[in-house]
Amino acid sequence: MRSFAPSLTTVAIALLTVAALALVLWTEGYIHFIIALVALTTVVGVGLNVLLGLTGQVSLGHVGFYAIGAYTAAILTVKGASFWLAFPLAGLMAGAIGAVLALPALRVTGPYLAMVTIAFAFIVHHTAVEWKDLTGGQNGLIGLVPPQFGGRVFAERELAMLAILLAAGSLFLFARLAASAWGKAMVAVRDSETAARSIGLNPVTVKTAAFAVSAVFAGLAGAIFAPLMMFVAPDSFPFSQSILFLLAVIVGGAGWVFGPAVGAAVTVMLPELLSGMAEYRLLFVGALLLLVLWLAPEGVIGTLARYVRRTEPAGARDDRDFDLAAFLGGTQRHRLEVAGIGISFGGVKAASGVSFIAEPGRVTSVIGPNGAGKTTVLNMIGGFYRPDSGRIVLGDADLAGEPTWRISRVGVARTYQTTQLFGEMSVLDNILVAMRRGNLGNPVITAAAGEEHRAAEALLSFVGYRGALAAPAGGLPHVDRRLVEIARALATRPQVLLLDEPAAGLMQADKAALGKLIRGLADLGLAVILVEHDMALVMGISDQVVVLDAGAVIASGAPAEIRVNPRVMKAYLGDSGMRARPRATPWNGSQDAILTCLKLTAGYGAAPVLDNVSFTVKPGEMVALLGSNGAGKSTAMRAVTGLLRPVDGSIVLDDNRIDALSADRIAASGLALVPEGRQVFPELTVRDNILLGSYTRSDADRDSELEAMLKRFPRLRDRLTSRAGLLSGGEQQMLAIARGLMAKPRILLLDEPSLGLAPAMINELFDVLAELRDDGVTILLVDQMAALALSVADRGYVLESGRIVRDDTAAALAQDPALEAAYLGRAEAAQ
Repeated sequence: MRSFAPSLTTVAIALLTVAALALVLWTEGYIHFIIALVALTTVVGVGLNVLLGLTGQVSLGHVGFYAIGAYTAAILTVKGASFWLAFPLAGLMAGAIGAVLALPALRVTGPYLAMVTIAFAFIVHHTAVEWKDLTGGQNGLIGLVPPQFGGRVFAERELAMLAILLAAGSLFLFARLAASAWGKAMVAVRDSETAARSIGLNPVTVKTAAFAVSAVFAGLAGAIFAPLMMFVAPDSFPFSQSILFLLAVIVGGAGWVFGPAVGAAVTVMLPELLSGMAEYRLLFVGALLLLVLWLAPEGVIGTLARYVRRTEPAGARDDRDFDLAAFLGGTQRHRLEVAGIGISFGGVKAASGVSFIAEPGRVTSVIGPNGAGKTTVLNMIGGFYRPDSGRIVLGDADLAGEPTWRISRVGVARTYQTTQLFGEMSVLDNILVAMRRGNLGNPVITAAAGEEHRAAEALLSFVGYRGALAAPAGGLPHVDRRLVEIARALATRPQVLLLDEPAAGLMQADKAALGKLIRGLADLGLAVILVEHDMALVMGISDQVVVLDAGAVIASGAPAEIRVNPRVMKAYLGDSGMRARPRATPWNGSQDAILTCLKLTAGYGAAPVLDNVSFTVKPGEMVALLGSNGAGKSTAMRAVTGLLRPVDGSIVLDDNRIDALSADRIAASGLALVPEGRQVFPELTVRDNILLGSYTRSDADRDSELEAMLKRFPRLRDRLTSRAGLLSGGEQQMLAIARGLMAKPRILLLDEPSLGLAPAMINELFDVLAELRDDGVTILLVDQMAALALSVADRGYVLESGRIVRDDTAAALAQDPALEAAYLGRAEAAQ
């Protein structure tokens, strides 16, 4: 929530209201009308602030709800109803229509949602024009009866005062809503809908509620606008008014309590102050508004708040009296049974017949090479994917196919490969909103009591977070983001905790602390399911290890058994019986390196993924970078090609340093990357994809070079005019390599070319790589199939935890135990 302390906010609203009422009492005439318009724009702005500021949804059709409120009040009063009856009915009518509109509208986001709301505004406008018997058609309804109270007929002064009171009530209700669990849920859905589902929030319910509340405010404002104008007609509600409503929120500061009031004052009063400029008035108004948005992109209030924000100092918190075991649910635990689950995407089986049992009090690790289906299985358990087959049972509940938010409420919590915190919320609020598990309570009551605060602080202390509680979660260091995400998962009181690569990007000391934390959570009775690439961590803390390959379970057992299992070795290192064609004679080319990396250090978070990595590639040579998932192979590729910056160390290509160059300049210098996952342009034809690789060269003979590529990759000839997105995985991989070769690079970098391919296609692909090698193409190869990569490579480097632990000829590495240790952890890690 973006506001000040609740008591200060209430006082400020009261003072602003008194000042506005005093201004009405001390002025006469037209100024009352302007003040009323400012107040009504504030009310509609508050509604839009719920939608935009809290849930992040953009509506360009709120003038439609404004019109619905106005017409409802006008029609009822014309037919003899009291204004004081018509007033709340106008809000309820707008809110009901808003809720109905939300259901289809919120299936889309961004510009598509804006288009739906624009269409709604036009529908309302044309309905008002065509439904003549009810609305008066184009002429509208005139002679509206003004409100009366105590025998006094409301003139402009009284209507302005009524509008001010409504605006004050709207600001107060927004402040209460934003501080409530509902408000925090709306912000959570805005910041990360994925994470919101995983703490028990139903985004459809939250967004629909926000849309309905927003429409109610607009409808109430419209109900006062009708008697203020004394008539309503379709032309009273132009589409441009929707733009001004939205602009008022943005100019004032979306998400801030007083943002709509400030924005309304600017957007309504500025044109009036410039009225003497005649036909140039709107031009200057537009220019001034653009200037405000340029100088204060966070809005007036948001920009001013930068200078008054306070963050509490970090410090230790006392959790000695907190009983975490009791908080998590005591001894009532159930095991999670995964029985034969499977799923396919576009005919490709991502997982098939996966079965295992996660017992309470035990760490069950799910491991496997890239593309094995680990995260897919986690997503099925967590409800993000609906299994095509099988059962997922927790206690008596079958969770297969249930939505994520419902699975979370049953007792399954998770973290993510890339942390999914609610970045705009404080660390403490991230925990507090999760503790509700979707039970949001009263929307105008403050979200958390003292006991909930104490429990949230204790959870953060337990996981090892020592930072400030009020700090925005989006600005935390990487290790703290991991810890807060685990604490948020624990706040839902889960029975099963799913951890998706929690050690990624952490330093060794942090990994050791994380291992103790995970082990401690299991000892408290949680069933922990861990997906992790750090084999030392996995083998050190797991009770059971389940190994996946190509979406199927190939082994299950204790860590010591898994390390020596032949099928596991085959999955990680490749099938020793499936070898590509080696060189006929050992490579004996120039010893002057074409690419040199010296003491390369790079990463994504607080800890470097690569730590002082050095390697060379010589002209005409094929070099393999090997190591387990998460060892840093793809990070090295991204660093060399300029896709990851900044980096420390030196990267030298043809005696020129390129470590400070951008990716496009490096590509033009002679490095061509074929990225992991192919990354072809799916809407372009095969021909256009291939030719794109040659556009960095001015000397390209595209027709003849295209023909050469088609001879090398004959599968592509018959598909030359087809869209690249329609090709099979193997064909897309060949297309990506052809595109890279069209640049005639000094060195071709291949990142996991065999990933996701069938064995026959892998054999065909590696035959092509052997041909390229024999033709003198310099290649740096990263591939999960270690044995196969060493069959075609001349030399290799073994990466483990971001460091080079071994380098030698390919033949020597193929027989080296260090390769096995790098993939499955060293023996002492499992002890």
